[in-house]
Amino acid sequence: MTDRFEAEVWLMDMSQRMKLFIADPQKRIQLLQMVHREASHAKLPPELVLALIQTESSFDRFAVSSAGAQGLMQIMPFWKDVIGQPDDNLIDIKTNLRYGSTILNRYLERESGNLTRALARYNGSLGQTWYPERVFENWHRHWRND
Repeated sequence: MTDRFEAEVWLMDMSQRMKLFIADPQKRIQLLQMVHREASHAKLPPELVLALIQTESSFDRFAVSSAGAQGLMQIMPFWKDVIGQPDDNLIDIKTNLRYGSTILNRYLERESGNLTRALARYNGSLGQTWYPERVFENWHRHWRND
């Protein structure tokens, strides 16, 4: 964000949009600040990360998939050996956001900026478009300011 006012406007706007998923305004603001920090650090649009979280877990920080993916961004435990440490807690919001943003950034680099392919890799469905289409739908419908 270029200035504090712009940052506050973004937080308030995104917080209103997030009401559907998280009722507590303080929890929404805290999560949005963490999302913005981790997404920006990974050179990703925070709104894209919000769309990915919506698609993966509907903002349930305790979500665990049948395949064992954990947390908001549904991180598979093997990533602890690749980019983290064995005792990292993938349910911890900050840790989960850092992992998820880093993973998506890696896949974007691997796919030369092709977001559709990077999202399919993130989901483990490379070669298919159903998952990226869900993320794009959530991004455009709920999080972008187009």
